Amino acid sequence: MRAVFRLWPTAEYWTRTMPRKVRDSNLETRTARARLKVAHKPYVRLIEPGLHLGYRKLASGPGTWLARRYNGGGKYAVENLRTPDGALIIADDYSEADGHSVLSFGQAQERAKARRRAAGKHSGPYKVADAMDAYLAWLESEGRSNAAVADARYRDRAFIRSKLGELEVASLTADKLRQWRDALAKAAPRLRTRAGEKQKHRDMENNEEARRSRRASANRTWTTLRAALNHAFHHTDKIDSDKAWRKVKPFKSVDKARVRYLTVAEAKRLINGCDPEFRPLLQASLLTGGRYSQVVQLSASDFNADAGTLRMRTRKGNGSERIHHVHLTAEGVRFFESASAGRAGADLIFTKEDGSAWGKSHQARPMREAVGRAKIKPAIGFHGLRHTWASHAVMNGVPLMVVAKNLGHSDTRMVEKHYGHLAPSYIADAIRAGAPRFGIEMDTRVAPIRGRR
Repeated sequence: MRAVFRLWPTAEYWTRTMPRKVRDSNLETRTARARLKVAHKPYVRLIEPGLHLGYRKLASGPGTWLARRYNGGGKYAVENLRTPDGALIIADDYSEADGHSVLSFGQAQERAKARRRAAGKHSGPYKVADAMDAYLAWLESEGRSNAAVADARYRDRAFIRSKLGELEVASLTADKLRQWRDALAKAAPRLRTRAGEKQKHRDMENNEEARRSRRASANRTWTTLRAALNHAFHHTDKIDSDKAWRKVKPFKSVDKARVRYLTVAEAKRLINGCDPEFRPLLQASLLTGGRYSQVVQLSASDFNADAGTLRMRTRKGNGSERIHHVHLTAEGVRFFESASAGRAGADLIFTKEDGSAWGKSHQARPMREAVGRAKIKPAIGFHGLRHTWASHAVMNGVPLMVVAKNLGHSDTRMVEKHYGHLAPSYIADAIRAGAPRFGIEMDTRVAPIRGRR
C-alpha cells in the first residue's frame, strides 16, 4: 500500500494553480520591490475594475500589502490585508510565501479580490449605477484621456443613471434595453441649462439628417453602457449572464454624417446675420477652416503677417498639444491684420465685447440665431464652417494634400473621405485617363424618336 503525504502548498504551487494574474515589473518580485524607495504612500496596481492592490515599502523589514477599493463619487477606501486573526499580511520580501501571513504578489491579488467579494455579498443587489461606478473608475485608472472619461461621465449622468441606475443588472432584459435606446434616439437634443433648473431641450428638426444624428448619439451612449455591463460581467461575481445586452444591436448606417457646407452666397448671408460680437469668430473660421476650439485660443503672436500664416493649436486627448500652420489668402491676411491690430503678442485675438474669453459651447446660441436670420436650411453648426472652407478649396482645384495640411491632418485620408468626391480631377480625370476603351462607335445615322417608348 502506497503512503500518501500531504504537503503545505509552495509558492510555485500557488503560481501554477491560480488564475491568470496582473503583471507589474515593480511589484511582482522581491528584487524589484527592493529597488523601490521607502514611502508612506503605497505603490498601487489596478487588478480589476475599481480595485487596486497596494504595496507599502517600509524603512526596515518586509513591506505590507493593502487593497484600495473604489466606492463611487471619486472616493476610495484603503485597508491593509490581514489574516483571519487580524495580523498584518506581509510581502515575501525576506521569507518564502506561505499563502497565509506571507504572500507573494500573485497571492496578494487573490486575497484582495476575495475580500472584495466577501464585502460585496451583503451589500445588496448589484445595480446599473454600481456597474457604471466601477467602469468609470476603471477608465480613470487605465489612464484614458480626460476627454474620454468626461464624455463617459456625462452620458452616465444625463442618459444612463437617470433612467436605469436603480435597476438591478440581473433584471435587465433585451426589451428594456431596446426601449431605453429607442426613447433616447427620439428625445430632443439637450441644451445647456443652469444648475437647479429644469433641463432644456432644442426643438428637433423633422428630417432624415436630424434623425440620423440622434440615432448616432444614442449609439455612442449605448456603447458606454454596454462597456460598463461587460466589465461588470467579466470582473464581478454579481452577474451570471450577459445575454440581455448581447441581443441589443446599435442602429445601423448612422455614424457617417453627410458633409454639409455653405455656398458662397449662403456664407455671405450668414456673416450679415451675425451679431457684431460673434461675426469675427465666424469669419475667422471661414477663412482658415479652423475649429471653434482653435480659433478662440488664437493670440496675436500666432499671426505672422510677413509669411501670411496662422499658428493653430490642437489639444490632444493625452493632454499634449499639436501645432500646425495655416496659410492664408490675401483676404485672410488683411482680416487678421485688422483683427490683431493694437494687441500684445499674448493677447487673444477674439474676445467678447466685455473683454472676456469665449468659452466652451459659447458659440452654439449665436450660431443658431445667425443661421435663423440668414434663413439657411437645413441648419448648420459652427463646425460646418470648417467643411465649407475645405469643400470650396477642393472644388477650386487645391490638391487634397494641401487641403489636409492646412486643416492640420497628417495625411489625406480624412480629406479624401469627406471631400474627395468634390475634387474636379480626383476621380473623374483618373477614370477618363485610365479606364478601358472598347472602340465602340455610335451610328450617327440613327436619330431617337421623341415621345414614344
